[in-house]
This record gives sequence, structure tokens and C-alpha cells, in this order.
Amino acid sequence: MSRKQTDNTQTTDPRFKIAHREAIIGLALAVFNFVWWFGFAYGLGSRSPEDYTYIWGLPDWFFYSCVLGFIIMCILVIVITKFVLKEVPLDAEPSHMDQPKEGPEKQ
Repeated sequence: MSRKQTDNTQTTDPRFKIAHREAIIGLALAVFNFVWWFGFAYGLGSRSPEDYTYIWGLPDWFFYSCVLGFIIMCILVIVITKFVLKEVPLDAEPSHMDQPKEGPEKQ
């Protein structure tokens, strides 16, 4: 495939638009995760250890940045995967892309 054909395919194939949108969503999730982790780890963790408070035996900065942050990210990824991201066929021809996905047949 030549470069011109590749560029033309990227502008006409709707799967590229979906892929770009979902890549931006993935990057936004990664940035949110880093800001959450960094904010709690260095915001609360920069105090003197004598000033720490503890949650479930863990320093609060560690609990909020690592434990709670992990749980929130798992929930966000599940919700976004379930309700925002689209299933895109990876076939060479996107002929059946506009058709709704059929679920399991009910008997």
C-alpha cells in the first residue's frame, strides 16, 4: 500500500476517527491517574512522618494515592469500556460496520 493510499484510507475510514477519539480517552485516563497519584503521594506524603494519619494501617497518603486511586481507576476503566468505547471490526473491509452488533440469540 502506497503512502497516498494510506493517507486516503485514514481520511475516509470511520474506524480511524473512532480510534483517535478512543486514544484521547486513554491518554486522559492516564493523565488523570498520574495527577491523582502524584497529588496525594506528594501532597500528603511530604509531611513529617509524625504527622501522618493512618487508614487500615497504611499512611493516609499511601492509602489515597495507591489503594483508593487504584480502585477509582478500575471503576473508571470499566465504566468507560462498557459505555463509551465502541467495538470496531478489524477486517480489511469495514462493510458491516454500520450494522448494529447482534447479541446472543434468545430462544
